[in-house]
Amino acid sequence: MLPLDGIRVLDLSTVVFGPYASQILADYGADVIKIETPEGDSTRKTGPATEPGMSAIFLGVNRGKRSIVLDLKTADAREALLKLVDTADVLMHSIRPQKLAAIGLDPDALRKRNPKLVYVGLLGFADGGPYSGMPAYDDIIQGLSGCAALMEKQTGKPQYFPTIAGDKTCGLVAAHAILAALFKRERTGIGSYVEVPMLESMVAFNLVEHFYGQHFEPPLADAGYPRVLNQWRRPYRTTDGYICAMPYTDAHWKRFFIESGRPELAVDERFTNIAARTTHIATLYEIAAEVISGRSTEVWLETFSRLEIPASPMRRLDELPQDEHLQQTGFFETLTDPQMGTLKFPGVPVRFDQQRPPVRMAPRLGEHTEQIMAELGIAKPNGADD
Repeated sequence: MLPLDGIRVLDLSTVVFGPYASQILADYGADVIKIETPEGDSTRKTGPATEPGMSAIFLGVNRGKRSIVLDLKTADAREALLKLVDTADVLMHSIRPQKLAAIGLDPDALRKRNPKLVYVGLLGFADGGPYSGMPAYDDIIQGLSGCAALMEKQTGKPQYFPTIAGDKTCGLVAAHAILAALFKRERTGIGSYVEVPMLESMVAFNLVEHFYGQHFEPPLADAGYPRVLNQWRRPYRTTDGYICAMPYTDAHWKRFFIESGRPELAVDERFTNIAARTTHIATLYEIAAEVISGRSTEVWLETFSRLEIPASPMRRLDELPQDEHLQQTGFFETLTDPQMGTLKFPGVPVRFDQQRPPVRMAPRLGEHTEQIMAELGIAKPNGADD
């Protein structure tokens, strides 16, 4: 039994933010019903595919769900959705607030109909500010929340993180907010209206360390944690590749300097404690890069292991399925689909009672429409498809 067995989630969101959150809930055992328009989620067409409507990005954020097609422009489809709401524990959407009432999905009406419902609005921006209701995409949120500026501080030019950090981070925030609301409902018997805004979530994420001296009044330093912003914080080049090494404590750095034939640096006032190292971090990392460049990756891995300094090889994305740790822990899983053949997925990262939840297939568009309508005891409505 998975932790969310028996919990039903209606997911009207699209792209990555909401679907990633609901995929986590599905991995944990929830019955996630993905409610799609007749055209389907746009990610069904994003990336390589061996079958139309089942592209790579869609597979990555929609596993373990059921898909129903409802054209909410029709009265029958809206009525079917309301019957689903009666059976649901969670409803989540990424529809802009201005459009909700027009299709009968405003939070007050649905929570009145089902007082136990956890109603989740996945928003670009919190209500009440000048950005409220504006459309939001990952690039926009990365720019507004400081991500691009962080890259500028490190590299000299503004650019986005090379991952959809806003969508995925906010998906994680949404998942834990939904779980918190469900826990509250277990104690009170009453659902909640949960809002998860992308901008505020990403600002909070970035400022964990980067608010830095701005915590104080007056500020004690500019925003930005120097250790992670300097240009030398990167994998170190060796004679034959790269290594990721992290001397951190006073003892780590002392051992590293002595091993490197630079014992004078072990007593250099710039590097003898963490406060001093933070002040001179760029110089410290530049020295480390120079030293490490003189030996091979294998030699350094053995050396750092002997010195009890954390270090690892640098893996490229295509190498991850061959990583010995991920192989031994069985992280990647393979599914066989009758139409698409063999498919590989990264596994669920967490374990419950020493068991990792299984990876299940993503649904085809409208694959479960007829099944879900039968569960509700109604005929397939106009605007539904299978």
